[in-house]
Amino acid sequence: MEISKEYSNGNVTVVWKPKLCIHAAKCVEGLPMVFKPKEKPWIQQENATPEELINQVKQCPSGALSYYINQKEDTNMEDQSNEAKIQVMANGPLLVKGNLDITHSDGGNEKAHNPVAFCRCGHSQNKPFCDGNHKAAGFEG
Repeated sequence: MEISKEYSNGNVTVVWKPKLCIHAAKCVEGLPMVFKPKEKPWIQQENATPEELINQVKQCPSGALSYYINQKEDTNMEDQSNEAKIQVMANGPLLVKGNLDITHSDGGNEKAHNPVAFCRCGHSQNKPFCDGNHKAAGFEG
């Protein structure tokens, strides 16, 4: 079962899926007054406008952060086509965007509509997803 946590201010709910997080820290760098990983709760939405929250969540490279408004889920996809887009991150994961149907080695399936970061270095403890261990391993590629 995939763990996700929701943080809401009543207008916008930010959804965090820790297993997808690659610890790129885009959220912390972009809105340090909201995203505070050393505090609980680590997402403090009251410190930003809904527009600022939405714009920052859209910057999440792995899709670990998403959001919805007024009970209407936003898939955060700019392109709803079936076309997949793949970006090779320097010294990091493959970012795959599009409507994805992922089949795991145990035969389990899941659908993804946000960017997904796949491990390239082999050091992830959350394969096939990146967990940021490429940094500690000194992966270059």
